[in-house]
Amino acid sequence: MSFASLGLIDPLVRNVRDLNYRTPTPVQAKAIPAVLSGKDVMAGAQTGTGKTAGFALPLLQRLVQHGPAVSSNRARVLVLVPTRELAEQVLQSFVAYGKGLDLRFLATYGGVSINPQMMKLRKGVDVLVATPGRLLDLNRQNAVQFDQVQTLVLDEADRMLDLGFARELNAVFAALPAQRQTLLFSATFSDDIRAMAANILRGPVHISVSPPNATASKIEQWVVPVDKRNKPDLFMHLVAQNHWEHALVFVKTRNGVDYLATVLDEAGYSVDTIHGDKPQPARLRALERFKSGEVNMLVATDVAARGLDIDDLPLVINVDLPIVAQDYVHRIGRTGRAGAKGVAVSLVCADEAPQLAAIEALIRQTLPRNEEPGFEAQHRVPQTSATGEIVKKPKKPKKPKVPQASIGALPALRDKPHAQRSGNKRKPAAQPSKARGR
Repeated sequence: MSFASLGLIDPLVRNVRDLNYRTPTPVQAKAIPAVLSGKDVMAGAQTGTGKTAGFALPLLQRLVQHGPAVSSNRARVLVLVPTRELAEQVLQSFVAYGKGLDLRFLATYGGVSINPQMMKLRKGVDVLVATPGRLLDLNRQNAVQFDQVQTLVLDEADRMLDLGFARELNAVFAALPAQRQTLLFSATFSDDIRAMAANILRGPVHISVSPPNATASKIEQWVVPVDKRNKPDLFMHLVAQNHWEHALVFVKTRNGVDYLATVLDEAGYSVDTIHGDKPQPARLRALERFKSGEVNMLVATDVAARGLDIDDLPLVINVDLPIVAQDYVHRIGRTGRAGAKGVAVSLVCADEAPQLAAIEALIRQTLPRNEEPGFEAQHRVPQTSATGEIVKKPKKPKKPKVPQASIGALPALRDKPHAQRSGNKRKPAAQPSKARGR
């Protein structure tokens, strides 16, 4: 099968050929014809299987072949994404796939000045990629109107709900034209997403090219039990012992990111960071430095779990497990992309047993555990299973505590009267007085 056989026009076929796309991936092979036909689509596939091309290529063709030119402060295709990084990645994909086409593209998100985005919207754009909050800000200032939107794309909608964008999403849905094409693409689908899809999709084509919420089969995964306080030392030990020189490292908090980056820097590793408190230009610079090889270690919070398309990334290290199980799938999906091999290592402490159980239930497999000599956890991580259960060992019944002195005294005391055993002498009964007898 070729991209041309899916019905794509020659300019798009040439562009994907220039990008070394030889044959469509399974999700592309199923999604492209459905999107070209104008149908709603709900597609699930593992991270790194080419979902963006699955909706971008056919939408570019529809923009070229159908509909009037876009008006000022309007967009014809609206793509909603959860993070700034993913917005930039999707934008770059549209630019690359649409090379040579007379179309305009724009990404809008918070963390940067809104004025340049408003200026670019004055001419209108064919494809607008946006995070929900910034999109509504632009709409409230009349910088963008929705009456020309032909297609809505929700990319990684489950993450948008995790980040608390449900109200913003409902506001966008209410403002869009009722007659439109809606596409929902994601690697994971929660119950909330399925409920939302039932309300906004009309007779969708359901596409699933792998088990829901699965991880790529070529990613080797294992966990290393460790006490929480020893995680930084174990991390540095594993990096040095295994000669890991290129890795994406996930930590739960901003302070944890900064601390681990300092430790790596002091040990002589080239390192940069990404977290929510870092200005967007600095985050983009860090990502570009990592992708170009200028830095070998990128330490990040979950803002980098999606939207990072990095060629030949061999390793993902979870110093902390994510709170939301689906984020594990997206984190490790940064490696093992496009059929390549990858490794995902997670350092797990006893407090994270519930997260580990939720992850294993989601991916339907029990992750192997490898104890690292010298770092064995004193607070043991309870056994977990792919059913989501935490297996707790039954506690041994406690023996009653008996004072040592009493143990030796027991045999002798058994033969003595109760009064003597208790150590109290019973007073003789008082004799009735003669006066009372009278």
